[in-house]
Amino acid sequence: MMQARSELGQSELPGAKHNPRIVEYHQLTKLRAKDDETPWCSSFVNWCLSKSNYPTTQSAAARSWATYGAPCLPHPGAIVVLTRKGGGHVGFYVKETPAYVYLLGGNQGNAVTIAAYAKDRVIGYRIPKELNTPDSMVYGAKNEKKLTA
Repeated sequence: MMQARSELGQSELPGAKHNPRIVEYHQLTKLRAKDDETPWCSSFVNWCLSKSNYPTTQSAAARSWATYGAPCLPHPGAIVVLTRKGGGHVGFYVKETPAYVYLLGGNQGNAVTIAAYAKDRVIGYRIPKELNTPDSMVYGAKNEKKLTA
């Protein structure tokens, strides 16, 4: 999650210009969007994991992360997949309260920020398979909700 934290504050540019860093995030997906208006939360997660030498989904779709790696318990740095009207959202777990989960993610208010989301939107928590070992504190969690169309 250090890679993600280092990107805090990256934001979309107003008008016809595009933030080159956000365009760079997109290049790690099969979509390879050339602007900063295309939804980019999944592109950001792909970029962060790639920079940390972990496999990615290579997808610009947030819900592609719902089957990524292995399920885990909520913990700092876990990938959190959320429902959203018309799609989904994805980011990295920071903390939680009884009602909210806080994510460090891209395209949160058009920027890389830490934002709160209602816990009832959580589809699941995921980690790269490489981190799903018996000595891990998050090993073997069964916490996924069924995906609905």
